[in-house]
Order: sequence, then C-alpha cells, then structure tokens
Amino acid sequence: MTVEFRNSGGTAVRSGTITLGTHIIGLLGIDWATISSTESLPVPVAPTSRTSKTWTVCVDDWRVPLGMHIETRVVAVDWS
Repeated sequence: MTVEFRNSGGTAVRSGTITLGTHIIGLLGIDWATISSTESLPVPVAPTSRTSKTWTVCVDDWRVPLGMHIETRVVAVDWS
C-alpha cells in the first residue's frame, strides 16, 4: 500500500506512526474482520513538502477463504 504524506505546516515532522487497517471482505461485501498494523512514518517531512512510502501488507491465507478479498485503508496517523 502506498500512502502520500503532505506537510502543510511550518515545521518538519520528525517522528510518528501510521496505523493501517486491513479489512477481510466476504463475497457479499460484509466486513468479517479487521487486522491492524502500525508502521513508522517516513521522516523527516520538511515544511510544505510531500513524500510517499510503500508498505507490504500481509495476511495469513487461512484468514481469507476462497471468494473473500482484502482491502487496506489508513486508520490513523500520529506525528510530532
């Protein structure tokens, strides 16, 4: 999953985390489970600049039976 970060503030972002939520979606569109993972932000992000980072999201195959799929979304970003 690739996420772009934009720092529109006046100071650099020096640390932080992003929480990703991987949803296991059933054949009829029902969200059966969500698996969260937390990663470090790609810092520093200078003021008025942007950067992107790609993470590989893995889910055990037994969690995604035939006919189901996964969708990963950003749940939260915490920075300082």
